[in-house]
Amino acid sequence: MALFGLFGGKGAVQDAAVEAAALRSDRFRLDREADWKRLDAIVTRLEKGRARSLSDADVLVLPALYRTVASSLSVARETSLDAATLAYLESLVQRAWFQVYGPRVTLWGWLARFFGGEWSRAVRALAPELLAALALMVAGTVVGWLLVAADQDWYFSLVPGNFLDVRVPGASREVLQRTLFDGAQQDGLSVFAAYLFSNNASVAILCFALGFAFGVPPLLLLIQNTATLGAMLWLFAGQGLLADFGGWLAIHGTTELFAILLAGAAGLHVGRSMAFPGQRSLLEAAAEAGQRAAVVMAGVVLMLICAGLLEGVGRQTIEVTWQRYALGGTMLAFWLAYFFAFGRNRLPDHRP
Repeated sequence: MALFGLFGGKGAVQDAAVEAAALRSDRFRLDREADWKRLDAIVTRLEKGRARSLSDADVLVLPALYRTVASSLSVARETSLDAATLAYLESLVQRAWFQVYGPRVTLWGWLARFFGGEWSRAVRALAPELLAALALMVAGTVVGWLLVAADQDWYFSLVPGNFLDVRVPGASREVLQRTLFDGAQQDGLSVFAAYLFSNNASVAILCFALGFAFGVPPLLLLIQNTATLGAMLWLFAGQGLLADFGGWLAIHGTTELFAILLAGAAGLHVGRSMAFPGQRSLLEAAAEAGQRAAVVMAGVVLMLICAGLLEGVGRQTIEVTWQRYALGGTMLAFWLAYFFAFGRNRLPDHRP
């Protein structure tokens, strides 16, 4: 009997504790439920795109209601209220946060702003770095050509092993020509093009990512990558196929190499801002340059995707050199017009 009384006493205590907790939860909810319901109603209208139906009072009280409900959630967590109340408050606070502090622009709005001038303005802001990157790419191409012309062994040092199938010094004109005009039937050329795209994409990303090292790695990457191009140009020029190789490259190369140019300029911009911050702190200079360079790099990714599509479709369907130049030249003219002519008279958009 004593043992039964002991367990019976414990059960009564537990029941009393559960009842007290439920009472405390109900009282907590009753005291604050009006604010929760009002915030829920306002957020629901905003989520359904009915913001115009809100009164001025609702709009003005929204931030205060959000903070009040967030405080209620904090108290509910500390006092271990019932799970249903916690789940409701967590959901409501999350929904309200997106309405109070979330981004005010939709995906389509962001795309319209990005292509409507934000990207081109960011590229134009990198004008000094663009000129420097272009000079480095030209210099790297010339250096690669001259090194291989002086000693053919340099070719095997500059050109990655993925390229060394039939495109090697001493290859006949017929062999090299087949790699340019029989792309649909040549598996080797598909591998070469795929590697070229992935290699250039990696170079573009690294040029930007390593810009924080005061711009030195982007300098080296631009020179090294274009030295490979110079060696390839020398090889095809030796068999009188320079124009044909240029046409093959132009289809996707005017977009792909332009993307590398922008990525290199973005990396140099970050590095230059860190090396010469001026009156700003190092972190402020890096943050400002990084935001501008990030806009450029978002566009670089799109350009690389575009280059991949041009290479995959254009290379196999267009096998006339002048048509290849026409397509590549059209793409180059488009990029130049977009970056350096489009939206120049528009005021910058300073919205966050």
